[in-house]
Amino acid sequence: MPKTLKNTGKKDKKEIIAVCKKGEDEELGIARTVIKPEVQAAVTIQEIGKAFGELDVGALTSTLAEQTAAVQENDLGRGEAMLVAQTHTLDAIFHAMIQRAARNLGHYPDTVERYMKLALRAQAQSRSTWEAVSAIKNPPMMGYVNQANIANGPQQVNNSVSTTEPAPRAGKTKSMKNKLLDSNDG
Repeated sequence: MPKTLKNTGKKDKKEIIAVCKKGEDEELGIARTVIKPEVQAAVTIQEIGKAFGELDVGALTSTLAEQTAAVQENDLGRGEAMLVAQTHTLDAIFHAMIQRAARNLGHYPDTVERYMKLALRAQAQSRSTWEAVSAIKNPPMMGYVNQANIANGPQQVNNSVSTTEPAPRAGKTKSMKNKLLDSNDG
């Protein structure tokens, strides 16, 4: 049975519908709804996005659910766009901090240092974000390695001879006696 969760404030902008499963405790359905990533993000966006006016948390939750579904279907278009926009924002922050540092050169060395640190952090985050965009657009080549036997010291490898039989499990193989090499064996 649907239950509407309400925060204090305007009734129409702060409602989230919690759906309980048949025979389920109402509090459990509410808890499951509240911890959904889309709901948590919607509440956060609503709080931070006050410059846009009072945002409808239900509409935000629905939009975020659509974006989540798109990513689950391997549509990363919005993610790429978001990362590119963030990179440009970080670049703007970098330049603003550099300019502020330049205005304080020769007068306030501590202030210059703070602005430079902020500028370099923004630059590093911008580079990191571009790397993420690059990784999305050009995924690294994955190689399939059947088996790699690398060791520094004694190593025992038990490989199955037949490709149609599963590899032997511990305790299910017959132990073979070691034979000394004859002079004819090499």
